[in-house]
Amino acid sequence: MDYQRIFAEAIERLHAEGRYRVFIDILRNKGAFPNARCFAGHNGPKPITVWCSNDYLAMGQHPKVIAAMEEALHDVGAGSGGTRNISGNSHYHIELENELADLHGKEGALLFTSGYISNEATLSTLGKILPGCIIFSDALNHASMIAGIRNSGCEKQVFRHNDLAHLEELLAAAPAEAPKLIAFESVYSMDGDVAPIAAICDLADKYQAITYLDEVHAVGMYGPRGGGISDRDAVASRVTIIEGTLAKAIGVMGGYIAADRNIIDVIRSYAPGFIFTTSLSPVLVAGALASVRHLKASSAERDAQQKHAALLKQIFTEAKLPVMPSTTHIVPLLVGDPVKAKRISDILLAEYGIYVQPINYPTVPRGTERLRFTPGPAHDEKMMRELAQALVEIWDRLEMRWAA
Repeated sequence: MDYQRIFAEAIERLHAEGRYRVFIDILRNKGAFPNARCFAGHNGPKPITVWCSNDYLAMGQHPKVIAAMEEALHDVGAGSGGTRNISGNSHYHIELENELADLHGKEGALLFTSGYISNEATLSTLGKILPGCIIFSDALNHASMIAGIRNSGCEKQVFRHNDLAHLEELLAAAPAEAPKLIAFESVYSMDGDVAPIAAICDLADKYQAITYLDEVHAVGMYGPRGGGISDRDAVASRVTIIEGTLAKAIGVMGGYIAADRNIIDVIRSYAPGFIFTTSLSPVLVAGALASVRHLKASSAERDAQQKHAALLKQIFTEAKLPVMPSTTHIVPLLVGDPVKAKRISDILLAEYGIYVQPINYPTVPRGTERLRFTPGPAHDEKMMRELAQALVEIWDRLEMRWAA
């Protein structure tokens, strides 16, 4: 068996399809984000502007977060020491779980090492705990949610994206006595659209289902205290389980769920992805705790981000660039070809010092490849107009399709 040939052919298929992923070698400039240094393809660092970070509010650069992490580092050291059950629990972990439960108006919360793990571990465990459970999953759910549902071993039914009529059709056809769970997101990060949370909860009530809401792209970003779309729309109390991340708007690392005490205790006690994983470093937890507390009290970052996202959409539209419809902070620009998406990204970085990654299949459907921009509080109008000018020049150069 020629193993090396098989591996080489697998990579070559990605190159041929324009889907081979390249990780850019950069360092962010603390206190000056979105400015960074790029080490790829030249001698020494080159200054660049980052346009695709999921650190939406630049909280990973916030003085309160840095100070909290430094204090924790000098207080307790670097690592956690083990799983939560074996020496890896700390007062920082407990404090952050209490803050997150409060943020979402729930009785409890549970920390995980990442948002991927929180989705996979929770959904797979729920499916095993609930006998004969049927999970109804939105067609555009995260890969981590899909993995959790698959690993649960229970029946899965996929409803068309945000299609309430289709969801109800599936719910109505399911056995009345079967446990039912509806899994969906609040903000869908590739298109920037939002789920009708209240209407989904209405269907859950009608068909005696529980709800699982992924708020990873909305936590910190929406609501008077940053609790997400469910906070903004005052429907968090109607959602059974809210899942979030500490790695996007919170600016650090980790994932979590918030729910009632019984559900939290079940996941804590049964989920292998929680039980057998070394817990988050107290240093990371301290930074996330400072960030969550700050964003509960401050809306300045959210307001600035929303203002800048709206302005970038306007500038792209005026330039006739094919910006895709989005009602959130996500600004996707349609390319429609994986090779051209990568080419545009490469030109922007090499010639203009602008960093934005191409988004290709399987993250988005074939034919909808795009560049995904996430303007933050510190992306000013001058940066946006320079970005648009660069894109217009590249669109002309590559003979790309313009917006109607």
